Amino acid sequence: MERRRQQKQGGPAKWIVTFSDLMTLILVFFILLFSISVVDATKFRAIAESFQERAIFDFYPSMIPFENPAEDIDVKRDPHDDVNDPFKDVSEGDSSDQELNKLYEEVRKFLEGNQLNEVITASRDDRGVVLVLQERALFETAEAQILDGARPFLSKVGTLLETIPNLVKVEGHTDSRPINTFRYPSNWELSGARASSVIRYLLDNNNNLEPYRFMAVGYGDTRPVAPNTTAENLQKNRRVVIVISDPNYNETEEY
Repeated sequence: MERRRQQKQGGPAKWIVTFSDLMTLILVFFILLFSISVVDATKFRAIAESFQERAIFDFYPSMIPFENPAEDIDVKRDPHDDVNDPFKDVSEGDSSDQELNKLYEEVRKFLEGNQLNEVITASRDDRGVVLVLQERALFETAEAQILDGARPFLSKVGTLLETIPNLVKVEGHTDSRPINTFRYPSNWELSGARASSVIRYLLDNNNNLEPYRFMAVGYGDTRPVAPNTTAENLQKNRRVVIVISDPNYNETEEY
């Protein structure tokens, strides 16, 4: 009994010291876990960007590099990668230009042979092949139904589009005169409907055209080519523009 009283009076029991040491170690362990779990945002972003480059993984999908990676690995690439793709063959750009130039020549000859140059114009610029169709070549006034007289030319365009994979943007434009009908409350609806009608005709009459290649845009009267001050200028502004896109063109440069 005397010894137990002496232990109690002389200091804490031995198990308390051991327990406190254990709690201290556990606390240090969790502090270490917390410190290494805090991510440096700048370093993480740099690592993420390096992964996006992909080149090293395309050549070495394994952590152990092959002696002849070009022979042992069939590198698969997305055909829709942008022009900065390090694997992109430079000759692909030349091939696309040649196809567009050939299409442009075919359209130009068709217009000349059918005496359509007064109502339809074709040009080749940075955007690609641009076809401008006056309203009277396609529609009745304030309508969006394709005229019978426009069908041969649109059929020709559809046939040519089957030979290339390029994207196609169809723009509808009107003059500044307001419209307010049950079907077209404003020029926005009319211009959009006209662009959609052209695309719908191309797809309905050419089974080999994929819908995802086409985009319809209605600009209303916001992009006139001439001041809306004379009857002739009003006629110029009422038009549909078909842009057969050049893959190397960046559309954001227009804005």
